[in-house]
Amino acid sequence: MKLCLQKARYLGVLMVLLSASLLYAADWPQWRGINRDGISKETGLLKTWPPAGPKTIWKTALGNGYSAIAVSQGRIFTMASVGVNEYALCFDAATGKEIWRFKTDATYQSGQGDGPRSTPTVDGNWVYVLGAQSKLYALNGKDGKKIWFHDLHSEYGSEIPGWGTSTSPLVEGDLLLVDIGGKTGHSIGAFNKKSGALVWKTHTDKQGYSSPIAINANGARQILFFTGTSLVSVSPTGTVNWKYPWRTSYYANIATPIFIAPDKVYLSTAYDTGAAVLKLTDGKDKLSFQELWKSKISQNHFNSSVLHNDHIYGFDQAILQCIEVNTGKEKWKQSGFGKGSLILAEGNLIVLGERGQLALVEATPSAYKEKSRIQAIEGKTWTSPALANGKLYLRNEKEMFCMDLTGTL
Repeated sequence: MKLCLQKARYLGVLMVLLSASLLYAADWPQWRGINRDGISKETGLLKTWPPAGPKTIWKTALGNGYSAIAVSQGRIFTMASVGVNEYALCFDAATGKEIWRFKTDATYQSGQGDGPRSTPTVDGNWVYVLGAQSKLYALNGKDGKKIWFHDLHSEYGSEIPGWGTSTSPLVEGDLLLVDIGGKTGHSIGAFNKKSGALVWKTHTDKQGYSSPIAINANGARQILFFTGTSLVSVSPTGTVNWKYPWRTSYYANIATPIFIAPDKVYLSTAYDTGAAVLKLTDGKDKLSFQELWKSKISQNHFNSSVLHNDHIYGFDQAILQCIEVNTGKEKWKQSGFGKGSLILAEGNLIVLGERGQLALVEATPSAYKEKSRIQAIEGKTWTSPALANGKLYLRNEKEMFCMDLTGTL
């Protein structure tokens, strides 16, 4: 009897853990989703949309800024400026009701739009946020209380970029990795994610607008930082593996690089710079790279592309485009969205135009194949969408919206 009870308890606990795992398996806990690639693994989404579009479940007042939306364990995390203050914000994902807000700084003002740019990074019950003026916080995700804090500008000499700090922190094991853009030797830093202590720092460069990604290539873990003037590979222990010079006007290295498994990386910037694909190599002495191609055929301005079946889909300035990974050859292009953004789910592109047009487009290199299009929201929509648990989250400079992509509500 005792053994049967123990087995029953074990099975009960196992079922709870499995249920929790299934419930949150489709979260979007950081910039561009779980893998920072703008790709959702969700299934069961609408293949086409009704004429009025997917149902809007709720909308809520938000505030100024371009911070994207992170979704984890039934909660939404983002940043916005309201009046003279910048905040980290937490909402209930089901209702849009605000749970807490934490003041991070005074409002950052810019001719290209006021407010924060960086996206929160959620790691369990910890939330890491970086304000537009380089104020870095670790917060308790349950109540928004501060755990630790660094002013990257005053402590490390971080030079705040011309359009505000936009990079989003990356959790790697016990570390929080940040493009600090600080004084000599303080360009890239790793903080202990629990204590906030600086574990290591390296490189010298201006702060880029892009966010770091972690990859596995040639048997090695590499962290790629697209800093102000170069793409830099570092190990999780802070060793610089290689640097690829990439100078864009105004230091506008903005779009997140894309890892093309097993051993390639795509990067793209605007201002007449272009795109390139690197093949990562394992030399006799250290990791390195080989430039496969470089061209002005595609120029991401401030929103990142996605990869699907050896093709890159993204915005060449204000033109939606498909290019072939291995050659850089353009397959098709489509205007009408302005400088939009996009994510990928179930073989379809979810494309958000800069004035709130929302389209479902098949991710195929054969031609531009639009399945559905609606006017989802109004105003400037420069922020990339988030998709979690069948819900699409959008924002403009005033409100945040939640739409059902399953057709079940």
